[in-house]
This record gives sequence, C-alpha cells and structure tokens, in this order.
Amino acid sequence: MNQSREPLTSKIDVTVPTAARMYDYYLGGKNNYAVDREAAEKLLEVVPSTQALALNNRRFLQRVVRVLAQEYGIRQFIDHGSGLPTQENVHQIAQRVDPEARVVYVDNDPIVLAHGRALLAENENTTVIQADMCDTDGIMDHPDTVRLIDYDRPVAALFNSVFHCVPDSADPAGVVKRVADRLAPGSFFVICQLVSEDAETRRSVTEFMDRSTGGNWGRVREPQEVERFFEGLEILEPGLVEVSTWRPDSDVGPKQRTWEWQEFGGVARKP
Repeated sequence: MNQSREPLTSKIDVTVPTAARMYDYYLGGKNNYAVDREAAEKLLEVVPSTQALALNNRRFLQRVVRVLAQEYGIRQFIDHGSGLPTQENVHQIAQRVDPEARVVYVDNDPIVLAHGRALLAENENTTVIQADMCDTDGIMDHPDTVRLIDYDRPVAALFNSVFHCVPDSADPAGVVKRVADRLAPGSFFVICQLVSEDAETRRSVTEFMDRSTGGNWGRVREPQEVERFFEGLEILEPGLVEVSTWRPDSDVGPKQRTWEWQEFGGVARKP
C-alpha cells in the first residue's frame, strides 16, 4: 500500500502495522506479523465485514485483469500499491492469457519488495519496484518500468483498494490524471477504495487506521468522492459499484456480515 507522508526505507518495521500486511492477513497470507494480526482483529470488532470485503476485493482484481486481458487485449499492467504477493497475482492471470504480458508492481513497503523480487526472480516480463505510488514520474521513468512498458500502446493502470491509504493532501484524483496524461488512448484504469455513507464509520475507521499505522493512512471516503477520480474517463459497464457486483463469475462468494462500509469503484478507459 502507498502512503505519501513517509520517506521510502529499506527497513522492515515489525512494531507498526501496515495496511498491506493487514490485507495479507485477511486473505490468509503468511507475510504478516503479530502486530498486523492484532490490528486486523481489532478492526474486525469495529467493522465485522472487513475480511469478506478484502476477499471480495481480491476476486474483483482477478476478474478485472482477466477481462482486460481476454476481452480487451491488454498486455501491459502497472499495479500501484500492489501489496504482498498472494495466490493468483496480476502477472499470473495476465500471463495465462498471454505469456508475453508485462506487469510492473509498485509498492513502498520494503517487505513487498523483498517477497516480490524473490517470487519474480525468474520471470523476465514482470518486476516489482519500491516507490511512492503518487510519484508518477518516478514510477513511469523507472528503468525497470521503461524496460517492460511501451507507452505507445494501451496500459492498464491498477489502483486497487489503495486510495484510502492516500491523504487528501496527496490529491488522489490528481494522481489518476497524471497517470492518464502519460498513457496512450485506450488505456484502462481500475480504481476502487473503501467508502461509507455513514459519517461515524468514516471517522472511527479513519482514526483507528491512522493511529494503528503510525499515520500511514488517508481516509475512508464517500462514494461520490471516488466518482471524481474517474473524471475524463469512459466508465465501463456496470458502472461504479460495490466491487463484488462488478461482472461476477457467480453468486457464490464471501458475504459481508454488515454494510457499514464497502469497497467501491470500477473500470474506465481513456478515450
């Protein structure tokens, strides 16, 4: 996950939870620490739907990548705030459609860099770079990105469940616009984040996560705020929705126990 207020570091701090490692815990991963598990369990006390939400979000990402690769012929992906590697990662799905598909993972958490590079050591069409996801030029001009991505061809820019980690001062909508300005027409944007219609939920969860992660957090937003991230882009059907309802494979999936918040967003194309 990305946070724009902290400098990048190669040191892994196991005393402070991170959103990436808490997400890994919810997905059943092993790349997390006691402090992450404790924070994740406390968050479940506030919003019991969180684990089902995380699982549905991961399934959404997997569906989106498959749809973009199979139906729209996308062969280049930049995954901003990618988080820790788990099963059915972006490159695995895309390269199942075409082994030549290129994927750049971006995260500022050093543990993501360590695990990602170990996983991808023998995959020449995939890389992971440590960068602030708001640093568009730094990401897109990075030697590894330039090696893999042809900016004259459409690219899928993924911002999956990350903008709640970005404060207003870092201007999430501006991040999307800067990336869109650099990408070719026909490129796609996958954007979703945690939202709530309930002001108390937005306040309490934002305060909890900001405190737990040592300030490495943005805020839970309202759905209409996320809609602004898509300005100037052509939104694909079924529009902006709770992500488990975006072109579902079936009705079978984790069910949220409560609906204080949800993962909200969709997919759009640069005209």
